[in-house]
Amino acid sequence: MSQTIGIIGAGLVGLATAHKLAKHAPSVRVVVFEKESAPGQHQSTHNSGVLHAGLYYKPGSAKARLAVSGLRQMLDFCQTNAVPYEQCGKLVLAVDAAELALLPGLFERGTANGLRGLRLLGPDEIREREPHARGVAAILVPEEGIVDYAKAVEVLTAQLRQSGHRVLTGWRVNRLERHGQQWIVHSTSGDEACDFIVNTAGLYCDRVSQMAGEPRDTRIIPFRGEYYQLRADRQHLVRHLIYPVPNPKFPFLGVHFTRLIHGGIEAGPNAVLAFAREGYRKSQVNVYDLADTLGFAGFWRFARRHSGMCWQELRQSFSSHRFATALQRLVPEIQPEDLKPGGAGVRAQAMRPDGSLVEDFQFIKKPGALHVLNAPSPAATASLAIADEILARIRAGFLAI
Repeated sequence: MSQTIGIIGAGLVGLATAHKLAKHAPSVRVVVFEKESAPGQHQSTHNSGVLHAGLYYKPGSAKARLAVSGLRQMLDFCQTNAVPYEQCGKLVLAVDAAELALLPGLFERGTANGLRGLRLLGPDEIREREPHARGVAAILVPEEGIVDYAKAVEVLTAQLRQSGHRVLTGWRVNRLERHGQQWIVHSTSGDEACDFIVNTAGLYCDRVSQMAGEPRDTRIIPFRGEYYQLRADRQHLVRHLIYPVPNPKFPFLGVHFTRLIHGGIEAGPNAVLAFAREGYRKSQVNVYDLADTLGFAGFWRFARRHSGMCWQELRQSFSSHRFATALQRLVPEIQPEDLKPGGAGVRAQAMRPDGSLVEDFQFIKKPGALHVLNAPSPAATASLAIADEILARIRAGFLAI
């Protein structure tokens, strides 16, 4: 008798996991539960569309391993399935002596992570690639690129359905019950029995794990990232991807410039607390989500520890002038009037009770279940490699593949 694996959440990580199961465990029936009317409606497509090469992540970490492997798998997937992508390269730009001092460490980290073709550039070489950018030095990351993640979601979903597996939309999971060796997945559209469940619920992964009887020692805190787009007549100011050197004192990267796969230049994101887990606009408030955040001691410890950054990001959120000022560190010609409002995403960031962020991907395996409890960026790029990691963790004692 074949076994059924239920995957909760049809973002890229959930779909990629189902894709790998369909490929490597053909006797297993896969059912993916998605609360929205279509897959991939949140973190998978509310992002900048970047193929992250893995420059920043600590060597040996899951993020480092899976970003590099995942990038190459995603490129193969795009080539095979006609998903639009481009490896346009990225500049990580040092604009002063303090940032210059950090470049060798970044370069060593990227090399240790297995990135190919990294180069250190001087001011003249920077101007050759990005004539309007200004910096004292930069790292060129040629493997970095851009991709149509929405198309990748569409292709994965279609392939799963064509191979006889189910992707159920409009199925909001609201309860999990363990009966012997099986789970009963209760949803707004019906109930399903599963022999194993994989929690890839993203913004709601902590709540889904709690439904399965796990304590919420860490909690998802939603941070909104807001973007501007450059006006059409100013898009010549940016050719590729221009990123800052990350400040080791701050938990987020800072604003940067990104080419979009279907045209245009995006600038951002900042990082501000979202008042709803799907709070893509400032006006969106979910009382339950907000109370969940404000009632978590870890959030207040984080806010106290990073009060200056939080205040700066909040002011920047309400001022295109401040946003432009931040962007001018990379491209001095940018003016506030060059910016028009763009989209926004919400980052599902796991936070510990002491206020520290969970920096790496986090997987928790329990009897009959595996929970992915932290998978923010670069999870979209790494999704196929994350799926391999999930399969490796559930093979023992469940799948003979």
